[in-house]
Amino acid sequence: MKKLNRSNFNYPEKPVRVLQFGEGNFLRCFIDWQIDILNEKKGFDAGVVVVRPIDSDIPPLLNTQDGLYTSVLRGFDENGNFQDTKRTISAVVREIPIYKQYHEFLELAGNPDLRFIVSNTTEAGIAYDEADRFDDQPPGTYPAKLTRFLFERYKAFDGADNKGFILLPCELIDYNGDKLKEIVLKYCKLWSLSAEFADWIETCNIFCSTLVDRIVTGRPSDEYTEIQNELGYEDNFIVTGEFFHLFVIQGPDVVAQELMIEDSGLNIKIVDDLKPYKVRKVGILNGCHTSLVPVAFLSGLNLVKESIEDDLLGRYLDKLVNEEIIPYLGLPVDYVKDFADSVFDRFRNPYVKHQLISISLNSMTKFKTRLLPQFLNYVDTNKKIPPMMAIALSALICFYRGERISNGNPERYEMKDDAKILELYKRLWKTAPTNIEEAEKIAGEVLSLEEHWGRKLSAIEGLTGVVAENILNICKDGMRAALTRRLND
Repeated sequence: MKKLNRSNFNYPEKPVRVLQFGEGNFLRCFIDWQIDILNEKKGFDAGVVVVRPIDSDIPPLLNTQDGLYTSVLRGFDENGNFQDTKRTISAVVREIPIYKQYHEFLELAGNPDLRFIVSNTTEAGIAYDEADRFDDQPPGTYPAKLTRFLFERYKAFDGADNKGFILLPCELIDYNGDKLKEIVLKYCKLWSLSAEFADWIETCNIFCSTLVDRIVTGRPSDEYTEIQNELGYEDNFIVTGEFFHLFVIQGPDVVAQELMIEDSGLNIKIVDDLKPYKVRKVGILNGCHTSLVPVAFLSGLNLVKESIEDDLLGRYLDKLVNEEIIPYLGLPVDYVKDFADSVFDRFRNPYVKHQLISISLNSMTKFKTRLLPQFLNYVDTNKKIPPMMAIALSALICFYRGERISNGNPERYEMKDDAKILELYKRLWKTAPTNIEEAEKIAGEVLSLEEHWGRKLSAIEGLTGVVAENILNICKDGMRAALTRRLND
């Protein structure tokens, strides 16, 4: 087979107009896929330079295929018709590993064609660290890297009004554009950068808040040979996802004009306030994922689809969504219920083989952003603990033990999270609790993480005891038995 690269196939490079922080599957199957369609249908004429924002050589750089790869999207469209689309994505020009090619990264700031900056550095990525320094190569956090890049841009064009950017962060936090801008300005103060530069950031750059929605499952390991044979070329970066997509952007009309989205066929919406879309999507779809991962994975399951089709897990998720999430989102129930039904249908898509472990990245932060608001609303309204979300939280704590029973045998797995979080759980899980006092010590310490949760959850009456009891039951009897007990209470 021919290898997928530009020399073997006629895909000329586009001028670089988009800088992308993050090389992961989601951005490649969502943002880059949309840019590729805009290039084809609307003459958008935009190439993407991907910045790998972490110090890792895994997976290999997209440069090994000149930035080319294939998206495979399968699912039902709005008319109920099944779609199976395969597209060679040619929008990506190259990938820069920032920890090895920092100067090449900064040199991009002098590119006069560059106009858009997109990112997906997970919910934990838009963060501030006062230990970051202007002269670090590179600074640690994404906003610090971005501030440094914006400063180079400002210098390169003498603060020209028309050389700012449209920024489209895709991290799933509330008003991600506003938060990113706030932290960038904090770095300006930390690094004693000029007031003129800070004013340029404020007035010449458009920080949009966004909502993204598409289930992306990544590399189709069990279908790789079959798909490559169908494509007729070798591609080591095939990415799979569902056909459905939604991109909501809170920003001025100029964003729609510059993105050329009119009549593009893409489900991109420019809105004045994305909150209703955000609350619904994050609370239901992402909330389901976050509450499902530890419970289903510790029950010995591996995929979202098999989890939702499991009788026990299906009962758990139905009860959690309809009794503990939907009534506490602050949105019309019918509006949310219809969306929840569509989400469950999307989870059942036989072609979306979504690994639970792949959704587990930064699960502590995900619980805070996706489930905690509804958890607290439930407590405030009912003056009691939501049982399903409590067992989700308990299972989350047990998940960080790094061991489950699968087919009757112990199985170790790797957790991916902030180093401080992993170190905490490494200390807490030296041994499994054998009595309620030991379980309460684990639960109490996690729930007392005020810096993480924004408040001491241990102060909520009865919560530590409920979580500790769940933890003990999970460790002694197994996840399925512990879940059954709560469902039958």
